[in-house]
Amino acid sequence: MSAIRVLLADDHAVVRQGIRDFLEEEADIVVVAEAADGASARRQIEDHLPDVAVLDIRMPNASGIDVVRWATEQGLPVRMLILTAYDDDPFVLAAMEAGASGYVLKNADASQIVSAVRAVAAGQVAIGAEAARALVTQLAGASANHVEALTDREIDVLKLAAEGLTNRGIGRQLSISDRTVQGHLANIYAKLGVASRTEAVTKALQLGWIELSGSKL
Repeated sequence: MSAIRVLLADDHAVVRQGIRDFLEEEADIVVVAEAADGASARRQIEDHLPDVAVLDIRMPNASGIDVVRWATEQGLPVRMLILTAYDDDPFVLAAMEAGASGYVLKNADASQIVSAVRAVAAGQVAIGAEAARALVTQLAGASANHVEALTDREIDVLKLAAEGLTNRGIGRQLSISDRTVQGHLANIYAKLGVASRTEAVTKALQLGWIELSGSKL
């Protein structure tokens, strides 16, 4: 039986090394590539086509969820395991909706993470206990209060809106047109079920998607 080929993607080198160390202690697992951001993860997935991609949710240049969604849309035969420090309800649901096969917290025991890698490689779903509780909670209220995850660009726009920038100011910061900013804001409002910047920022803060720093709202 061939070894499970794994890609590790996390923007913290020490985290990648720690996970790599205990994964490679297993005879049936080999780490074939690493990535420090979402864009690199996409390239490594295309180049190596690993059996399992272990992805942190929060990475520069495309989040783990964005990478999962991209791989799903491309129809790539790669199982996705989300490994993160966050067990927030929206993240759990968004990861699974995007096509992830598993979700495990970084503070889980090494044996649990190893088991999760083996499970998703075998086509099973692997969800850690803490993440499972969060997922059940979110699914219970999903029909009445569903929140669709924002894209990285939408998060960028919302962060700048929270700082009090006008559409023109946001456009200058991101090198996009006013009309494009308006389009992003419209999508944000629709996804969050709100009607104004203040409501959007407030809800994003509650979900933990942005942090407020010097807001002028």
